[in-house]
Amino acid sequence: MSGHTAEEILRASAAWVWFPRESDHRNEHLQLVRYPQRFGGGVRGSQVRSDLDAAAVLDHAIDRTRAWGESQFTFWTNPSDAPDLEEELRGRNAEHIDTVAVFALSVDGAVVDVPDEVTVEIVRTREQVRDVDAINVPVWQQQPLDAQGLREELAEVATALETREGFRVLARIGDRAVSTGGCTIVDGFVRLWGASTREEDRGRGAYRAVLAERLRQSAAWGAKTALVKGRISTSAPILARAGFTHYGDERAYRLTLPEPV
Repeated sequence: MSGHTAEEILRASAAWVWFPRESDHRNEHLQLVRYPQRFGGGVRGSQVRSDLDAAAVLDHAIDRTRAWGESQFTFWTNPSDAPDLEEELRGRNAEHIDTVAVFALSVDGAVVDVPDEVTVEIVRTREQVRDVDAINVPVWQQQPLDAQGLREELAEVATALETREGFRVLARIGDRAVSTGGCTIVDGFVRLWGASTREEDRGRGAYRAVLAERLRQSAAWGAKTALVKGRISTSAPILARAGFTHYGDERAYRLTLPEPV
C-alpha cells in the first residue's frame, strides 16, 4: 500500500519529465525537450495542456522539432493529457516503440530479496561515475562521457547528495560493476530512474540490489512513495514481484519527419 493516493500517484507520474544537461526545452501546449546528441538527439514530448485540438497540438510539436533542426519526434502518452494525442499519432502512422508500466510502492518497510553475491554502493567518486557510464553506454546506446562530461556528471552527483535531492547506486558482483540506477526525491515521492544492467549479468539479482538500496536510502531521507516506470519487457515483472502496484501504462510513439517541401 502506497503512502499517496492513486490520484496523487498518477499526477506525480504525469509531472515527471527529464531535462538532460545541454538540452533545450519549451512548454507551450505540451512539454517539449530537445535531447543532446549524446542521448541520440531528437525531441521528446509529453504533458499536453492545451485548448487546441489534437491535430493542432501535434502540428505545433512537429514545427518546433523542425525549428530545432531535428527529424525525430517521440511522444509519451499519459491519461491526464488534454487533449489526448494517441489517436492522432496513430492516424499519422507514428511507430509505437515502447511501453512502460507506472508502478508505486510505500517505501516504509519495503523488502526486496537481494542475493549475497551482489554488493551495492552509493556513487560519490569520479571512478564510480566512470563505472556507471560504462554500464549505461551499451544498455542505452549512448555516447560515453568525455573528460569534461565526467567532471560535470560528478558535480551533479555531489550536488544531489549534498541537497538530498537524489543519488545514484552502483552494484557489483565481485569487483565488476554490473548494474546501476538513480533516483530523485520530489514532494515525498522518490522517482526511480535509469536502471540498467550489463546484458551478460542479467538474472543474477543486480537490478534488485540497486532497487533495494534506492528504497532504503530514500526512506532514510524522508520519501514516502517510490514511483517508477518499468519497461514491460524487462523490469516490470521484477517490480510486480517486489510488491509494487501497477497504476497504468504510458506508451511512446515516434514520428520520423520527412524533409519539408
